Amino acid sequence: MADRRHGRPAPPTDSTVRSEDWDGRDVSGEEHTRVEFVDVDMTETSGRGAAFTDCTFRGVRFNASAYTDTAFVNCTFVRCSFFDTALTGCKLVGSMFDGCSYGLLRAEGGDWSFTGLPGADLRGCSFRRLRMREADLTGARCAKASFRDVDLSGAWLHQADLSECDLRGSDLSSLDPHTASLARAVIDPYQAIMIARALGLEVKEG
Repeated sequence: MADRRHGRPAPPTDSTVRSEDWDGRDVSGEEHTRVEFVDVDMTETSGRGAAFTDCTFRGVRFNASAYTDTAFVNCTFVRCSFFDTALTGCKLVGSMFDGCSYGLLRAEGGDWSFTGLPGADLRGCSFRRLRMREADLTGARCAKASFRDVDLSGAWLHQADLSECDLRGSDLSSLDPHTASLARAVIDPYQAIMIARALGLEVKEG
């Protein structure tokens, strides 16, 4: 399993839900704390205002699910599938992802600060208008992904592949252009000046 930030261990769980079929279930308002979900089918589940705290998900299928204003705080996701999953205004602070698949994942609004996504294959995924402060994106593959108006301050972006990625409006203050791939990435004029200065260039008008 990939290491959590600063080597912190995953929170322990007190109960287990195994191999259940939650396909199409509405989990709105449900609260789950320190529960381990193993091989649970959560395809096309939906929920508003649900809360999962210190939970572990192993081999869980979230495909085509849609969550709004739902919290997955300090959770651990191992070999889970998020194909065509939509997360709107959700809170994933401190959660860790390991060996998951994310095809067409869409996240808009909410707080993903301190999440661990090292080496994640986020190609083609969309993140918009959310916080990812100090998120671990070390070695993440983000080609052709969209990070529009995302707070990436303090994010770990070493060896991240951001080629052809739409980064406009995002905070790239922690980006070292020497250690990330930026070929054909789309940025705004302010970001262009900031990156030029990070490369040691002097920007002048006229």
